[in-house]
Amino acid sequence: MASMEFTEWIRGRTDAQLRALVSARPELITPVPAHLEGLAGRAASPSAVARALDRLDRFTLAVVETLAVRETPASKEELRALVGAALAEGGPEPALSSALDRLRDLALVYGPDDALDLGPGVRKVLDDPAGLGPRAVEAFRHHPPEQLDEMADDVAPGTEGPGKERLAAALSEPGPLVAEVSAEARGALDQLAWGPPTGRVPNARREVRVASARSPIEELLARGLLAATGEESVTLPREVGLYLRGGRVHRDLRATPPPLEGAGRDRALAGRTAAGQAFTFVRAVEELCERWSVDPPGVLRTGGLGVRDLKRAAGELDVPEWVAALVIEVAHAAGLVAAGGGVDGEWLPTQGYDLWRVRSTAERWVALAAAWLHTDRVPGLVGERDDRDRPLNALHADLRRASAPGVRTATLGVLAAAPGLAPSRESVLARLEWEQPRRRGPLREQLTEFALREAEQLGVTGLGAMSAHGRALLEGGDAAAALAPLLPEPVDHVLLQADLTAVAPGPLTSELNRWMALSADVESKGGATVYRFSETSVRRALDAGHGAEELLGVLARHSATPVPQTLSYLVTDVARRHGRIRVGTASAYVRCDDPALLDQITADRRAATLRLRRLAPTVLASRSSRAALVDSLRAMGYAPVAESLDGDVLISQLDSRRTEGAAPVRGTSTANGLDPEVAAAAVRALRAGDAAHLARREPVDAPDGRLPRGPATATISALQDAIRQGVRVWIGYLDSQGNATSRILEPARMEGGYLTAYDETRAAVHRFALHRITGVAGL
Repeated sequence: MASMEFTEWIRGRTDAQLRALVSARPELITPVPAHLEGLAGRAASPSAVARALDRLDRFTLAVVETLAVRETPASKEELRALVGAALAEGGPEPALSSALDRLRDLALVYGPDDALDLGPGVRKVLDDPAGLGPRAVEAFRHHPPEQLDEMADDVAPGTEGPGKERLAAALSEPGPLVAEVSAEARGALDQLAWGPPTGRVPNARREVRVASARSPIEELLARGLLAATGEESVTLPREVGLYLRGGRVHRDLRATPPPLEGAGRDRALAGRTAAGQAFTFVRAVEELCERWSVDPPGVLRTGGLGVRDLKRAAGELDVPEWVAALVIEVAHAAGLVAAGGGVDGEWLPTQGYDLWRVRSTAERWVALAAAWLHTDRVPGLVGERDDRDRPLNALHADLRRASAPGVRTATLGVLAAAPGLAPSRESVLARLEWEQPRRRGPLREQLTEFALREAEQLGVTGLGAMSAHGRALLEGGDAAAALAPLLPEPVDHVLLQADLTAVAPGPLTSELNRWMALSADVESKGGATVYRFSETSVRRALDAGHGAEELLGVLARHSATPVPQTLSYLVTDVARRHGRIRVGTASAYVRCDDPALLDQITADRRAATLRLRRLAPTVLASRSSRAALVDSLRAMGYAPVAESLDGDVLISQLDSRRTEGAAPVRGTSTANGLDPEVAAAAVRALRAGDAAHLARREPVDAPDGRLPRGPATATISALQDAIRQGVRVWIGYLDSQGNATSRILEPARMEGGYLTAYDETRAAVHRFALHRITGVAGL
């Protein structure tokens, strides 16, 4: 009956109210039900109810629990009195009215203000609401009838009827029974009064009478003030718990969230600090992808990134390992890094990285921050161990936690609620516990700490306070526009110095940064980045296919000072020697137009391990691989280059290696719930389907008498006439077992030996094989 009332209540909601329902609970329209009755049934399912309850704050959940304790609907006035008695301070309004409006929007509570009740399925999902145990009837349902009769005789002498009912009636007013027990027994009851209502005692199912009770526990068991639910477990009946609470359902309840405590921050300073962190994070992702383009790490056999590769990345980026793991995971979540590169696999930048790199810094940060916010991977778990004591590596599949995106969003929501404040960790955890009391546990606390730490590192927060661009990211606004004015302007010049160093007075443009990373090594970072040119770094630029004149020309155009003579000499000298020696594949060979230089190599003792053999005046052969031979000759001070089988020089480029990567996952809902257009379309479909559902015709009985029979030609002709005229007919039909049945049909069409018609005897559309129709008669 309650289910029918709930369905009619759903049907009576306005379109705006239905849109609010499906927006707040998008799982109800995945997929869209056929009609509103189906929507009501799905809204009452245990999984859907549990999800909705998980979204409630402490006060709103307390309103639900207060209704759940009652067996009958309650008026708003009664609810106001019950909730008001539980408040630690203040009154229940206007929080109670707001809570009821939200519960109606979620379809967890329905009915008018004078008869409020919980939706179907809510009471079943709530285990021990407000820390109260089951009702006496439920608590004693597994006790033997004989034992219940004896207990009822002790606590309610002179009454008649089944023992369970008499015992439940006595426990509905447990005051006299509680007054009879000793102080020790009353102390045990007080410990269970405010929950949890269960406890453990040995031999809980012992049979004991009031007269024979010897211990405090036996006093309670004999009077039914405790009910045995197992061999060593007992529970406090709900009626007893409410009596011990003085009729209150909750205690020390708060109608408003606890205030956030922490240090105040200047908003402008916090925004600039966050912008600096955002810029640094974007550059770290870019540097990682550039390095992995040239020297990609391998994919572990079990998946993920090796510990040594993570340490190497941390050293190259000059950050702690947990920050390196965050950079790698966010790049992967944004679709910039993926596994590829052959049988064993390597972690390589994707083609999406090239598209990401040419965008503005603010847009690049938004892509990274949005990927972090929505990903279900938890970078903070890198380095910890799983249940089997195996290490959790970066990029491993075991880093997924379904609750991670929700925890990040909720944590940032708490920070956004206190602009200009850097709340303490304890304050944030207390607020989240009030906002989502059903979502608690060690993992949630850990995920919250990760979210706070990572938000600061990404630049969502600055000095612990939410930034303006972070708020825009959370609320779906234009975060790039909010961040762009705060970012440092990139410079397009460096200061070349005579000691083979170059000073970048600020963040370089993307193109100049790539040139400097190619031709020089970073010596120090800070307000100004110092690069150092060396023979190795210059050779790296030459290996990438750039000539000496081109390199010096780029440096001259982008230097605020003249190119020092020492740097010109270094580039010219390395270029003069670069490529004179060619290394190919024999296993490997060395080719040089100057036989004297090959004489010098063969005479060098360090070349003994290469096992070189002279094939011609200008050619040496080796059993080593081409790569090993090139590395060995470079270590000996020469400048060889690798060449192909056709004799062409092999050029290594920084961006030469890419892989196909999956598109980054994006959230399907906005910060306020489901997309409004999707919600409106779903409501229109539900209304149309419900109208068709209500307009369906009920089954009718077939006429009595002999089934129609006739020749096949006459049958087909009669059916064709019925289709043209749109009239109903009575047919005889043989089912798959050969049994004759009677049907009333409204034929629609005939094709391929089948008749499609609306079967009024079944109230559904069916297809009928023409050869099974015995005959047709009119109605």
